[in-house]
Amino acid sequence: MTETLSIIDSCKDLTPKKLTRVFADDEALINKKLPKELLLRIFSYLDVVSLCRCAQVSRAWNILALDGSNWQRIDLFDFQKDVEGPIIENISRKCGGFLRQLSLRGCQSIADGSIKMLAQMCPNIEDLNLNDCRKLTDATCLALSRHCPKLQKLNLDSCAIITDFSLKFLSEGCPLLRHINIGWCANITEDGVEALARGCPKLKSFIAKGCKQITSRAVICLARYCEDLEVVNLLGCSNCRYLEKMDLDECVLITDTTLTNLAMGCPRLEYLSLSHCELITDEGIRHLCLSPCAAENLTVLELDNCPLITDASLEYLTSCSNLQRVELYDCQLLTRVGIRRLRLRKYDECNENRSSIRSGPRGFDFPGLISASTIARSNLIAFHLSTLIVITLPTNSID
Repeated sequence: MTETLSIIDSCKDLTPKKLTRVFADDEALINKKLPKELLLRIFSYLDVVSLCRCAQVSRAWNILALDGSNWQRIDLFDFQKDVEGPIIENISRKCGGFLRQLSLRGCQSIADGSIKMLAQMCPNIEDLNLNDCRKLTDATCLALSRHCPKLQKLNLDSCAIITDFSLKFLSEGCPLLRHINIGWCANITEDGVEALARGCPKLKSFIAKGCKQITSRAVICLARYCEDLEVVNLLGCSNCRYLEKMDLDECVLITDTTLTNLAMGCPRLEYLSLSHCELITDEGIRHLCLSPCAAENLTVLELDNCPLITDASLEYLTSCSNLQRVELYDCQLLTRVGIRRLRLRKYDECNENRSSIRSGPRGFDFPGLISASTIARSNLIAFHLSTLIVITLPTNSID
């Protein structure tokens, strides 16, 4: 190791012209002392610019620098104005099966033909960024579907020409797709999203900002078929105002911000499951309860295993006039005091509807109206404003 470092250090003060002379032939000292495999490993840490400079030093370094194993990850954003089809085609030929990650963000001169060759020559690509490549059409996704079955991440943001056919092609040939960005692709509709959800069940991230033709049906399909989904961004998709049911069970990255936007953007939401969303706090519940959906339509709220929920959330829930069922199992921060306060606060209101309560509307039997100890045994609270609700409580919340 010491000998290797001394060899490299001896070259650090040389100008490019001197380097060229030193390595003019393949018998240069560094080439003698270091095996090809180690030189390749060193080159693997260099960026695109450095590799290109090394390729001009000598014939031996040209071969090493341009070896496909050094070109597994390429970002051409800094050269976006100069990148044209022939450059992408040359990269495709040189990298071949080594290429795993390629960013062509902002390369607006790139057309379908170049991506078609890329897909054919680099079938092992996993991450492809085509953000703002505005000349691309559905033919690009068709080529990726046919030749790139290992594709996991695809960014098509601002590729405005693509349509539902692109998502259908991807659903047929890229089953490992985990992240997709189709922001501002205005031609995408719920039909394309449904096809994608069915064919790519491992999807974790779905970004569709500004896709105004995406409706509630598309969101339902994502929730139904993509069980691993963690991120959904539908900024500007105003058609989700008709969404009535959302199941985010075990979406562990959901936060209060997500909950706030969902509540404000979906005023007709009736059913919301946030079970096992462990980042949700009282603040998120507060925003939810202040939203239009909570005031008028929310009937079912599932918060099982949300460990940050406290008694404050019970206070906020009193404003949800139509709430019929709340599930709070294993919310360990809820206390007897909070449960009792909720019960006592609504007891007088329940008296006004005692006749309907005694008759057991909606088919429920609620012994919990008698005492706190009864509530503890039944795990039910049988009143909430003028509408009956069922609350599943943590077992340690009441003696």
